[in-house]
Amino acid sequence: MAKMEVKTSLLDNMIGVGDMVLLEPLNEETFINNLKKRFDHSEIYTYIGSVVISVNPYRSLPIYSPEKVEDYRNRNFYELSPHIFALSDEAYRSLRDQDKDQCILITGESGAGKTEASKLVMSYVAAVCGKGAEVNQVKEQLLQSNPVLEAFGNAKTVRNDNSSRFGKYMDIEFDFKGDPLGGVISNYLLEKSRVVKQPRGERNFHVFYQLLSGASEELLHRLKLERDFSRYNYLSLDSAKVNGVDDAANFRTVRNAMQIVGFMDHEAESVLEVVAAVLKLGNIEFKPESRVNGLDESKIKDKNELKEICELTGIDQSVLERAFSFRTVEAKQEKVSTTLNVAQAYYARDALAKNLYSRLFSWLVNRINESIKAQTKVRKKVMGVLDIYGFEIFEDNSFEQFIINYCNEKLQQIFIELTLKEEQEEYIREDIEWTHIDYFNNAIICDLIENNTNGILAMLDEECLRPGTVTDETFLEKLNQVCATHQHFESRMSKCARFLNDTSLPHSCFRIQHYAGKVLYQVEGFVDKNNDLLYRDLSQAMWKAGHALIKSLFPEGNPAKINLKRPPTAGSQFKASVATLMKNLQTKNPNYIRCIKPNDKKAAHIFNEGLVCHQIRYLGLLENVRVRRAGYAFRQAYEPCLERYKMLCKQTWPHWKGPARSGVEVLFNELEIPMEEYSFGRSKIFIRNPRTLFTLEDLRKQRLEDLATLIQKIYRGWKCRTHFLLMKKSQIVIAAWYRRYSQEKRYQQIKASALVIQSYIRGWKARKILRELKHQKRCEEAATTIAAYWHGTQVRREYRKFFRANAGKKIYEFTLQRIVQKYFLEMKNKMPSLSPIDKNWPSRPYLFLDSTHKELKRIFHLWRCKKYRDQFTDQQKLIYEEKLEASELFKDKKALYPSSVGQPFQGAYLEINKDPKYKKLKDAIEEKIIIAEVVNKINRANGKSTSRIFLLTNNNLLLADQKSGQIKSEVPLVDVTKVSMSSQNDGFFAVHLKEGSEAASKGDFLFSSDHLIEMATKLYRTTLSQTKQKLNIEISDEFLVQFRQDKVCVKFIQGHQKNGSVPTCKRRNNRLLEVAVP
Repeated sequence: MAKMEVKTSLLDNMIGVGDMVLLEPLNEETFINNLKKRFDHSEIYTYIGSVVISVNPYRSLPIYSPEKVEDYRNRNFYELSPHIFALSDEAYRSLRDQDKDQCILITGESGAGKTEASKLVMSYVAAVCGKGAEVNQVKEQLLQSNPVLEAFGNAKTVRNDNSSRFGKYMDIEFDFKGDPLGGVISNYLLEKSRVVKQPRGERNFHVFYQLLSGASEELLHRLKLERDFSRYNYLSLDSAKVNGVDDAANFRTVRNAMQIVGFMDHEAESVLEVVAAVLKLGNIEFKPESRVNGLDESKIKDKNELKEICELTGIDQSVLERAFSFRTVEAKQEKVSTTLNVAQAYYARDALAKNLYSRLFSWLVNRINESIKAQTKVRKKVMGVLDIYGFEIFEDNSFEQFIINYCNEKLQQIFIELTLKEEQEEYIREDIEWTHIDYFNNAIICDLIENNTNGILAMLDEECLRPGTVTDETFLEKLNQVCATHQHFESRMSKCARFLNDTSLPHSCFRIQHYAGKVLYQVEGFVDKNNDLLYRDLSQAMWKAGHALIKSLFPEGNPAKINLKRPPTAGSQFKASVATLMKNLQTKNPNYIRCIKPNDKKAAHIFNEGLVCHQIRYLGLLENVRVRRAGYAFRQAYEPCLERYKMLCKQTWPHWKGPARSGVEVLFNELEIPMEEYSFGRSKIFIRNPRTLFTLEDLRKQRLEDLATLIQKIYRGWKCRTHFLLMKKSQIVIAAWYRRYSQEKRYQQIKASALVIQSYIRGWKARKILRELKHQKRCEEAATTIAAYWHGTQVRREYRKFFRANAGKKIYEFTLQRIVQKYFLEMKNKMPSLSPIDKNWPSRPYLFLDSTHKELKRIFHLWRCKKYRDQFTDQQKLIYEEKLEASELFKDKKALYPSSVGQPFQGAYLEINKDPKYKKLKDAIEEKIIIAEVVNKINRANGKSTSRIFLLTNNNLLLADQKSGQIKSEVPLVDVTKVSMSSQNDGFFAVHLKEGSEAASKGDFLFSSDHLIEMATKLYRTTLSQTKQKLNIEISDEFLVQFRQDKVCVKFIQGHQKNGSVPTCKRRNNRLLEVAVP
């Protein structure tokens, strides 16, 4: 499908045929070719009516994203291309809106993708149902139950790396809104024989490998395990590692899932202890010993493994050792104890391992059910998801395959019955005449297996309970006697003459004609597997275990509850479970997913037609299509049918105003479709032959092409007209703008010319006036000069006699005046910079100007300092005033002072007003905060420090808790009498309080701060400003502080510090507190 293509119907952009009901012609070859064509184009889902066929792609496909979930949400089943989400949505909406309980049956052989399909169904339902903390928790628990059950119930087989070796049926319970409330899980026939033996190329259950790969060394030590797989006889080594599977990561996933589902830590630990015990059971080996009476008995070779198992399980070693060596048979009041030979001992060991693991798995399912069950008792809606083994035909088929295939026979029976029932109900609902459909009814095969009198399972149970020697051969002989004439039973020893010459049947086998084909069963092991015996001695030994979980798994081992009645056989138990399952399924609306495996190599892009053909046959898919097509192949509601094909008739196109059914009738009459090809139901149109539907599709496709051509033509005309009108409008706008530009340019040229003429005229006038003014000025200067000479002559004549008498003094004064004038002129050019810290000054030219030179230097320095100070803001002036005050208080007195000179006084080191953490503290203080700093308050008792917020306001000194912001102490400034500190390079200082004041009840304060100079200076200035009295600053290496009723000497000493250059404080005794300064 192209990137921008959107499928709005099952029939749009179809690759092959999306619904097999519409396949023409219908035969096995076309069926497989259609599946292959869709598979090659990554279309893995195909419909048979409402049944979904799923072909395993063996790779990840981008078709399960949240966007896809939204695409299929609340959409009609046939509205989009086939998908498992469509079936999930149809089932969920039927449950939510129509109050119909649903079940989703997922079948197929191992490796076909059944487990993944069930996960996809559950994940879709979880995505579309309600939200909320409680609902999300329920959904998470339901989803996380899968990893736990997969770890304990799945294994690698030759066909599938994650094969489910048990059948699982989960009922998900919903409330009236469609929100999940909980769930109940049922498990069927765990393949427990895999615990003790696995076929070549297969593995034991995942949990064993996950535990050894992912557990910590500490956990393995507690469980008495080693990480090496080869140490354990129950683990096959040829397939211990699986490509692409990280057992260690999966173990962490399982542990996390168990926690989410609700397992307590001790429960999870107990489960792993049981798994470890099962692993170690396989390492117990026996050796033969002969007794005096000639009977063979067995002894355990190495008792170390037995000892470790007993330590894990809390069982007395002698009790378990005896249970492996002896068997006690009880009959009424008598007990008979017999020894076990080596073969019987190994059988007992394996039987214990299988039973222990099987019962642990059942306990896990019950424990998960306790966690995920609905907590409310309101009426619930139920959706069941059945993930069960498919039909199995192997080279060697045994008891397990027999009962698995029996289960599939029952599922096929209910599938046919419910499919026909659903088809018939729809015909009746739509008032369409129902015609009888012939189909193969496999009830005769089910009766052959489950008949209570002469069924195979009944005869197997009868043979197991019969006294005397019972073997698989006697069971086969009984089958030959009872089932010889049955048309679906074949045997080499059958009395039916038509089978006497069939040499393909071995002597120890029988064959059943199943609905999916003939299956040859090896009779060997049927009796033992059906008996499934665990010696009572082993049950009682397990019940005596100190391990609570193991003890609860073997209630029959309780001596007080000894039951001599034989336990039910495996076959009868499974038969009862299947009957219960069938009864449950018949009460729900069924939805089917048929899973198909495309190849045996578990590889992508490979489609083995022979393998697929085999699965199609035993799944009965062709028969399913024929049942669906027996009446009408296609049906659709009137509204979407009319909407899809209305363009084929002029009367219905583009809009039909009447009822949809009338529109469809007009449409079909106009198209001249034969009446026998369709029928009108109450709400749907039924089309008999797929050719009719494909004819409609071809006509629609042709009509759509014609309509597309018409739309293109109209669009192109509209586009051209729109373009022409736009060009015309643009031309008018451009012309208007050009005319405006032309006129503006012409106006600018005229204006520029006028300005040039004006400038020339103004220049001529200005030059004329300048000439007149210059002439007038020269006349005035000439007159002034003549008058000056004249007045000079008159003055010289008058005062000539005075000049002659005072000539020396006048010359001296003139000379001195010229020297001073020259001095000042030279000083003007040699003046230093205006920086107050510049100490440069020109040298003195004459000795008699020495005092003048120094005074001028002083005046200049004062002047430039004033100029420098005039640049300061009020805040800077305040800072320098504080710095000056600090200099007067601490210069040459406190060793810490020089390092504080270059540091500006900030005051607010904590942003009380901005930090939301201190909102409570800010609201409690109404005054202006002068300083806010974190200090270390020295504990009066032991000298240890505690962080406090030090706040100084106009009237008070406050201490607050650094974390909570709560005010711890508040001291008025009038109660502060003195501040003491050492002369050394430390930040310790003491605040002395007025005796008798309320603040001094606990004594003076001793602090340590990184900004001691600033804090002491601001405290001094604020106290002086408020009390008009100078605060006493005492600088001494020893001073007294008042701690409650005692006076304590604070002494500062030099010392080497372990923690670097940080001073430390230590209380020596009741009278001495030492501060070690580096």
